Amino acid sequence: MSIQQLTEKLKLGAFYTALLEQETQPAYSDLPFEKRVQMLLEAEALERDNKKIQRLLKQAKLPDRSANISEINFTPDRNLDKALMLDLAGGNYLKYFRNIILNGSTGVGKSWISQAYATKAISMGYSVMYLRVPRLMQYLQSIRGDEEYLKYLARLKRINLLILDDFGVSPLKAAEARDLLEIVEDRVNQSSLIITSQLPIKEWHGYLHNATIADAILDRVVHNAYKIEIDGPSQRKENAKKVMK
Repeated sequence: MSIQQLTEKLKLGAFYTALLEQETQPAYSDLPFEKRVQMLLEAEALERDNKKIQRLLKQAKLPDRSANISEINFTPDRNLDKALMLDLAGGNYLKYFRNIILNGSTGVGKSWISQAYATKAISMGYSVMYLRVPRLMQYLQSIRGDEEYLKYLARLKRINLLILDDFGVSPLKAAEARDLLEIVEDRVNQSSLIITSQLPIKEWHGYLHNATIADAILDRVVHNAYKIEIDGPSQRKENAKKVMK
């Protein structure tokens, strides 16, 4: 069996490509054998990491894959704790299964910041899924009572970071609040949530329809979360002004 056949069988495509490059570049012949093998293995590892990141990005379904922590606007009027925001970018909240709550009026950049944290998490190898709460509730209603319902909840449970965007846009029905509790319960001490909402946290209890369910959800989410209040003008309007200049 040839080297090409062996690398294809072992799924070492990047290794073989790097090997061909070494054979065509005389400079590699001066390197020790172990160093050359190390470089081949590093090429394979890098290729696999890149494929994993692309797979995770596709799975995440982020509206804006370009969102980046380094581009967060920290102007004083936004009232953001820069030290905390950058510390969270390091991913420790994911290691310890903490949550993040992003509060603020429409347009201030809650969704964008959540996606910036998502892309950072993906770069570290964590699985992510972005969901708008209204759409999520519609979908769960359409499959409730079917086998697909339990399969979907099991799928969400396996995700390291679940983003629930637009939480509190409209009041939840009793069945929807129970759905949310199921999702939250599955993540306690297992994985993390990022929730974005225009609704102040103190008003969440009423939004969650049933007092008992509300207590259960808030106990599992809020008490284990970093709470970030975002002030300032609409970032959409600010960006539109820049484009028009």
